[in-house]
Amino acid sequence: MKGFAGFPATKLRFISVPNLFFSELLPAIDDLAELKVTLFCFWLLSHKNGVFRGIRREELLADDLLLEGLETTELSGAAALRHGLERAVARGTLLHITVQRDGQSQEWYFLNSERGRGIVGRLRQGDWSDLPELSKEERVRLRLDRPNIFVLYEQNIGPLTPLIAEKLREAEQSYTADWIEEALRIAVEQNVRRWRYVRAILERWSSEGKDARTPRPGDREDRYRYIRGEYGEYIEH
Repeated sequence: MKGFAGFPATKLRFISVPNLFFSELLPAIDDLAELKVTLFCFWLLSHKNGVFRGIRREELLADDLLLEGLETTELSGAAALRHGLERAVARGTLLHITVQRDGQSQEWYFLNSERGRGIVGRLRQGDWSDLPELSKEERVRLRLDRPNIFVLYEQNIGPLTPLIAEKLREAEQSYTADWIEEALRIAVEQNVRRWRYVRAILERWSSEGKDARTPRPGDREDRYRYIRGEYGEYIEH
């Protein structure tokens, strides 16, 4: 199971989900792919602007994080996406229509709402005036939002002070977010929740290379290799 660090103490963006989703749809959905695809479509549609709010199949297939989250041992991400879409359409959550335009076949999905039904009705009558130009189509993708270094510190090490905040800003200028996140994880695993220990790891990686063996939880010798030297006198051990 992949862990979750929790929602950061910063302003978060929320999306609207109809109450009927929780009272009627959620109890009825018995397939994980269908549930993930349905929730993703709510999220994606909330990022669309204007009157026309539809989703192309290609748009879904281009989202690597979505496909990664749908993949199972039995199904690829693309196959699970197709399965989830088919179930959502069969249930009536989504409306599906195939449009032939400029010699190409385009598959569109809409929420089964009054607006969605109206758009699908016009498309079926050959009125394509609502269809956006593909060259101007909005491209919304899931992206991995890492907690910033201050949130990671508070979640894993302790309360943030002005002095520590300054040191963290300095670290951001010298090391990548991946390095800092991994060094914090090592500090937690080794139960040495001090910034000097984290900084010693980063400096060692910088001087010796990050591919050197990193400590495992309970590895006493490797725990001390990071706290000997310049910062050793400041760290209790």
